[in-house]
Amino acid sequence: MSSDLVWAIVRNNNSFLVKRAGAQFSTEPNNLVNRNTYKYSGLANAKTVGIAAAPRGIEVTTTKAKVASPSKRVSKSTISKGRRHTAKSVANLVAHYRPDLRAAALARASAVLSSQQPAKEQTKRNKGVRAAKRA
Repeated sequence: MSSDLVWAIVRNNNSFLVKRAGAQFSTEPNNLVNRNTYKYSGLANAKTVGIAAAPRGIEVTTTKAKVASPSKRVSKSTISKGRRHTAKSVANLVAHYRPDLRAAALARASAVLSSQQPAKEQTKRNKGVRAAKRA
């Protein structure tokens, strides 16, 4: 089935569609920006890229376009390097596969890596002399 036909079928009605305040979002896998558009759709496109958190680093998922078997269609690779090396690896993987998704993939990888960092402890500052005496 062609990608255009699949998109025409699932565009306005699918289980991943979320409609909020006049905007349409999508929670489907392999949708990098969670927008309900043909460009980012993980259902309609034959070649898709997905980035998710892994126990160490990130997991990049790509689907091959012309493989019939669903088990062999998905390719997953885990990248557990530093921030810069991970960004470069993701950029190189996506640039050869789907160059139009390079910026979105880098943004998603950066967001996933930031979410894996431990939260900084907030320190309360005293605002004046009297507040410092009270503490």
